[in-house]
Amino acid sequence: MERSLDEILESFAQLKVLIVGDVMLDAYVWGKVERISPEAPVPVVHVRKREKRLGGAANVALNVQALGAKPILCSVVGDDLEGQAFVELLDKRKISARYIVRSQERPTTVKERVIAGSQQMLRIDSEDSNLLSEAEGEALMLQIEAALPQADVVVFQDYDKGVLSRERIQQVIGWAEKRQIPTAVDPKKRNFLHYRGATLFKPNLKELREGLLAEDLALHKEKHETSMSTEEAVVQAASRLKQLMAVNSVFITLSEKGVFIDAAYAGSPDTHFIPAHLREIADVSGAGDTVISIAALALALKLPPKTLAALANLGGGIVCEHTGVVPIEKNKLFAEARRWLV
Repeated sequence: MERSLDEILESFAQLKVLIVGDVMLDAYVWGKVERISPEAPVPVVHVRKREKRLGGAANVALNVQALGAKPILCSVVGDDLEGQAFVELLDKRKISARYIVRSQERPTTVKERVIAGSQQMLRIDSEDSNLLSEAEGEALMLQIEAALPQADVVVFQDYDKGVLSRERIQQVIGWAEKRQIPTAVDPKKRNFLHYRGATLFKPNLKELREGLLAEDLALHKEKHETSMSTEEAVVQAASRLKQLMAVNSVFITLSEKGVFIDAAYAGSPDTHFIPAHLREIADVSGAGDTVISIAALALALKLPPKTLAALANLGGGIVCEHTGVVPIEKNKLFAEARRWLV
């Protein structure tokens, strides 16, 4: 590493991260199952606790904050009780709601999970995933334009809930390029190919398959394939994606196989497969938020691609040890980094 881990940690604290994307409330009903309902063959959950947490792009803000940097969150929520609860949670976490648009046209997205013990029994989604109206979109772009000059890096956190569109994405990337601000993308299917010109593009393998029609790229693993041929397919797909979208770097999360990065932002092209670390996985929810948060901060610091990938890979694994969506613990991340990366 060109910088020590302590230097990286100190440098994170100097950064401001503009986060643009879909926010939501992650709601939890915690309980215990002791019997099956007489009304239908379903478990009866006896509720012990209810909880609401910041989710979606707001969880990226929590991760950025947990790593010592300052998050600047731009998004849209409903002018409803859930939207008010969202703003209150931001205030509780000391994250500004200044750039949050309150809409009278759409509800706040809520994902409610029913959990018994450590087992998720059910998820209920309340949302409007249509694209923002013209008025909502204009209001959001005004907030982004006002916030952008403060930023050291921009994160697009896309959950396909309508906040991001091709036109808005390209306009923000253009604004960032003019200010020489790097952009990091965590994509979803609808806008997958709309992030042309971004600095770092971070799909998972499923998103890569869907976005580039994996049948043509042979990314699915057949029984007769070896791990090397699968790696070769990922390398080819990353190369094709870079050419197709004119992005500097592609960073692919491969679930239990770790991560792959093909990056050119720090100089000459650099490619690495980083294996996952053995863990007791409780819940993968929110891992992508953690990965893009760490990657964006590393990108802003122009850390070597291998360092970026290794730190983000560690962070994504750590949060999977917890039930529910939680931000990374900075001290645990850097304790593990000292163990595995030095």
